[in-house]
Amino acid sequence: MAQPVNALTRLEQDKILQKNFAADYHRPQYHFLPPANWLNDPNGVIQWQGQYHIFYQYNPNGPFWGTIHWGHAVSTDLVHWEHLPIDLTPDPGTVDADGCWSGYIVNDDGVPTLIYTGLRNRVQLPCLATSPDNLVTWQKYDGNPIIPAPPEGLEVTGFRDHSIWRASDGVWYQIIGTGFKQGGGAALLYRSTNLRQWEYLHPLYSGDFDKVGIVWECPDFMALGDKHVLLISSTADRQAVYYIGNYNDYKFEPIHEVRRLDYGGYLYAPQTLEDAIGRRIMWGWIREGRSSQSQKAAGWTGVMSLPLLLSLQANNDLSLSFAPELQELRGKHYHLDNFEIEQEYLIEQAKGDCLEIIIEFEPAEAAEFGFGLRCSPDNSEQTLLGYKPLQESLTLDCAQSSLDKEVNQPVQSGKHKLETGEGLKLHLFLDRSVIEICANNQSYFTGRVYPTRTDSQGLKLFAQAGRVKVKSLNIWELKSIWQN
Repeated sequence: MAQPVNALTRLEQDKILQKNFAADYHRPQYHFLPPANWLNDPNGVIQWQGQYHIFYQYNPNGPFWGTIHWGHAVSTDLVHWEHLPIDLTPDPGTVDADGCWSGYIVNDDGVPTLIYTGLRNRVQLPCLATSPDNLVTWQKYDGNPIIPAPPEGLEVTGFRDHSIWRASDGVWYQIIGTGFKQGGGAALLYRSTNLRQWEYLHPLYSGDFDKVGIVWECPDFMALGDKHVLLISSTADRQAVYYIGNYNDYKFEPIHEVRRLDYGGYLYAPQTLEDAIGRRIMWGWIREGRSSQSQKAAGWTGVMSLPLLLSLQANNDLSLSFAPELQELRGKHYHLDNFEIEQEYLIEQAKGDCLEIIIEFEPAEAAEFGFGLRCSPDNSEQTLLGYKPLQESLTLDCAQSSLDKEVNQPVQSGKHKLETGEGLKLHLFLDRSVIEICANNQSYFTGRVYPTRTDSQGLKLFAQAGRVKVKSLNIWELKSIWQN
């Protein structure tokens, strides 16, 4: 007789679900995602007692948006994750009856404390909870909401999502995402001595409607080098963007125009932590690129990005690189160096759909050159990453990524300037339907591809109107993080 599901341990349930999804050739193998159902924003990312914790927006009722809880997972190495029980659940009749939405976790003198957005009857208000047992269970504050309403006199378009930090004098500060009806998105600045009573100060910063939309979601504000970075997710085009600037007298002044974080367009709601060795680590929600019907049929939707390290370049722009801990996943290795491409070069030594690829091109005379992946033998399905030196343009071309015309197949480009004598270095992770790319640690792309052919696993290099020299090419097959 089969054992009742409710009598199984969480680990046993997870193994059953993983087995059920074994034949799903679009489901990622080394990106974090729940055993099933809906995932969106990372929440409350924190390192606690040597372990990394990711909380995330989660619907336990199915692979669709709604009934938002906080899911929870923990890792000792940033690579392998253990699923933990749901942490925050909406309570009927309370301020979060319609969902426990995005938030932030801080260490309040040894007490894990989170602030999240409660939703009830379309009203969004900040709420607080604490953990008595090192992030295993959470107790909601009896005095919720901790801020009973948006500031008087402001006509706001939203009031949700939080970023919190403690100043050197022990005072807490937080920003809340919002927007002004007669303006654009904004982040409102508050302060507190105890995380429970908050004083509104003023907008930390606000942007133009035409550039950054009418509401800012999931703000994250941090010091980086001698500057500060404001990450926001803009409702203008559902993109993650950022400002870099100076923070003085409780006000933020950018030193450049708003910039896109992800030129591929699938990353949203990024959140960061500073770990014990001082690294600024970021995760974001990588959305799907297929229909809601396809997501429901698959039984899962939404993927967490790989951990990315943020730092500041000499020109005061962001530098992005993948956490070196991911090297633990490397398996079989393929290497080539010092060869030229004039038109197309099929990489016969390697193929697959779970790969890490690092390729370095020398400065080139070709009008365009790049890399192809998830290629079928006849190229009826292929995804291309191409660079045009004269235009200083890097493009992720998914127009032929799938024969299924119901999935998104965008062509996304970003400005990518190389200094004189500098070659193009691409660091790429392919995880079945997920692509993440860092180019010269300065341009970042996400992509979603859903090939229909099981033989769409080929790799190639290409050049047009000229030659390009490949200094080195390294390809690793990567292992699943769910294998025991």
